[in-house]
Amino acid sequence: MVWYRKKLILEDLVFVGGLVLVQFVYAGNSILLSYLMSLGLDPLTIVIFSTFATFLIISPLAVYFERSKLPKEFSLKLLIRLVLISFGGVTLFQSLFLKGIKLTSPAMATAMPNLAPGIIFIIAWTLRLERVKLSCIYSKVKIGGTLLCVVGALIMSLMSSTGTAKKLSSNPPPADMFDVHKIIDCLYLMAAVFVLSSNVVLQATTLVDFPAPMSLCAITSLIGVVITATVQLIQNHKIDFGWPLVRLGDLICYSVLGGAIGGVCVSFNGWAMKKRGPVLVSVFSPIATVISVVFSVVAVGDRINLGSLAGMFLMFSGLYFVLWAKSKEGFPYDDHLESEFDPQKPLLA
Repeated sequence: MVWYRKKLILEDLVFVGGLVLVQFVYAGNSILLSYLMSLGLDPLTIVIFSTFATFLIISPLAVYFERSKLPKEFSLKLLIRLVLISFGGVTLFQSLFLKGIKLTSPAMATAMPNLAPGIIFIIAWTLRLERVKLSCIYSKVKIGGTLLCVVGALIMSLMSSTGTAKKLSSNPPPADMFDVHKIIDCLYLMAAVFVLSSNVVLQATTLVDFPAPMSLCAITSLIGVVITATVQLIQNHKIDFGWPLVRLGDLICYSVLGGAIGGVCVSFNGWAMKKRGPVLVSVFSPIATVISVVFSVVAVGDRINLGSLAGMFLMFSGLYFVLWAKSKEGFPYDDHLESEFDPQKPLLA
């Protein structure tokens, strides 16, 4: 009994620590991606190189560790899911998100993805991947915690990006704050976030029939490379590898590094979703915004305003509530929602 309890505690530490580390990696990857694009690299070219590197690095590990977990035959339904995950996660999300950045602003692009935990919660609830019983106190806490996390992340990212925008530009805001064209432009970002959220839920459902996270990452990476290259070929009538300021060797090094780290992160996220469901994994995603804010303070010298601190407090409070509720009600695929714990006990008891 003691050994089993220690095992659960260790698994919880690995789960939480790993997801936080993944967000550190994602924040660093965003900085690297911005740097590469500033050198003139086509975003689709970066996606193709890094995703193919992920396939090359993760494939041997997947074959070695997960051979016994692979399904004996790939049904048509499973193949369709793999193609949808590849198209949605690698190609469609990237295209919509980059288009949204171009038409709106980096500030809006930074804030919008923080809506993902709420959207994932709604999708998972609708598809019954996340057990919710409104009469259960833990479900109520989980819903409230998710809302707090989303609101806090939005407040923090918007306040920090607004402060940065004021530094970069002294132009007054336009008189028409509700421009129809701007609203339409923002729909690109909203569509990108919805695609990302749907893709996360689709991965979680696929892992039930395909319980091999690394293999799933490798297969979808390869399919994603083919789809992305095809899209670039259709758009530009050629596969453009233009790198005016980057040598091919440096690009390959960046791709291998990003592919290796990204592949490990995606595989870990897949394992985490298989263990605890997509909602709990997605709640950790706004931590990347915190890391970006801290990095801007340390490296650039920006100041954290009161709004950012308030948003950070709300976000971590919501994250704590979700973690507490999930620990009390059980894992998403358990048979019983109610817990043996007393709902009147303090959270830290």
